[in-house]
Amino acid sequence: MIEKQSNKSTKGGKRPGAGRPKGTLDKGNALIREMACKALENLGGSSYFEDVARTHPAAFLSLLAKILPTQITGGDGNNLKLLVEFIKSES
Repeated sequence: MIEKQSNKSTKGGKRPGAGRPKGTLDKGNALIREMACKALENLGGSSYFEDVARTHPAAFLSLLAKILPTQITGGDGNNLKLLVEFIKSES
């Protein structure tokens, strides 16, 4: 008779405090985020985003959709009304 072997290891396992804390980035993602922030800083920061918003609004809005929170509530728990207005520059 052949015994089934379990795929679980008998060593290690779940221990309190083991692993990366919840919500923290791994080293690769943290490095990429740091490089992206440095590149943005070198390109002019918020003024670069303003230029991108004017020249490539679809790309800018796509970025906003990815970084804005998906649910926004007021301090009292009620929904907020958000009005976004784009004004075309006359220059």
